[in-house]
Amino acid sequence: MCIRFLHATILVALLISCNGCDEPKSDIPPPPSMETDPFIQNQKLSRSINLGNMLEAPEEGAWGLTLQESYFDSIATAGFTGVRLPIRWSAHAEMAAPYTIDPVFLARVDWAVDRALENDLAIVLNVHHYVEMMTDPAGHLPRLLGIWGQLAEHFATRPDDVILELFNEPNDAFTTELWNAYFPQLIDTIRTHDSLRTLMVGTAPWGGIDGLDNLDLPADPNLIVTVHYYNPFQFTHQGAEWSEGADAWLGTTWGSRESDFSNMQQDMNRVKAWAINHDRPVNVGEFGSYHRADMTSRHLWTRSFVLICENLDISWTYWEFASGFGAYDPVANQWNGLLSALIQG
Repeated sequence: MCIRFLHATILVALLISCNGCDEPKSDIPPPPSMETDPFIQNQKLSRSINLGNMLEAPEEGAWGLTLQESYFDSIATAGFTGVRLPIRWSAHAEMAAPYTIDPVFLARVDWAVDRALENDLAIVLNVHHYVEMMTDPAGHLPRLLGIWGQLAEHFATRPDDVILELFNEPNDAFTTELWNAYFPQLIDTIRTHDSLRTLMVGTAPWGGIDGLDNLDLPADPNLIVTVHYYNPFQFTHQGAEWSEGADAWLGTTWGSRESDFSNMQQDMNRVKAWAINHDRPVNVGEFGSYHRADMTSRHLWTRSFVLICENLDISWTYWEFASGFGAYDPVANQWNGLLSALIQG
């Protein structure tokens, strides 16, 4: 039975038992009240998009974008089912124990969660751009655990449409071995406060699909596994200012060779086979191509990837909404040509 339906049934029973009391009734679903099914949770993310370059900037607005209420309505109206909100919590938490999170910033995230839920969008909240973990993972682990303890307690009363992602793209000194050692500790910390929340676990290094083979999952059944996909990198990141040598890739096209499609299909077939073998739901938490590639190739690459994912019953989350990879023009307040590649009927 659908968890959303069960939640609604419980709410109706509670209202009947109130015997006509005059207290206001909330339209927001109640928090999880039973074991959630991660496969059902993953279906809520079937067509999602990242609200990137906003709250994972050092300060909101530093990278040219701020969250707007209208974004959530535009995303829902376009046909998306969920959003992923990358968040740089490390820029808004004290350096010393108990690593208190800035209440003003936390309220800003609450505002975003409310806007998503009001638009019937599932929302993934993650730890993004905690760059100190990449250079000194052991030194910053206590702080990361402290941050997650606060977040787990704070969001425990939220409905199950709120999914928590442990960490974005471990890399550099934050090795695969350390990731396998540390992320179960993050899960244990969250479960101390919230035993029912669906959690999302990525791969190391860099969230790639090859990391699936080295991911040591704990017994916790309520997990979604997420991977990122930017293959071939010379196409998707051509001209990207932060990628060394990327200007040499300018002019790279995609889709004129049969191998372009077959390589993509083979990559995602591997992901699907892993998901079946491990009986875990899989989400592609990031995929996209930078705006300096030609739009014809970008559209074809995006459309092909979406079709493959949907044929394999893999949920996806496009990177990203309105910046360098964006599908939406925040100045003109309209979608660009990528929308028809993402939402295909």
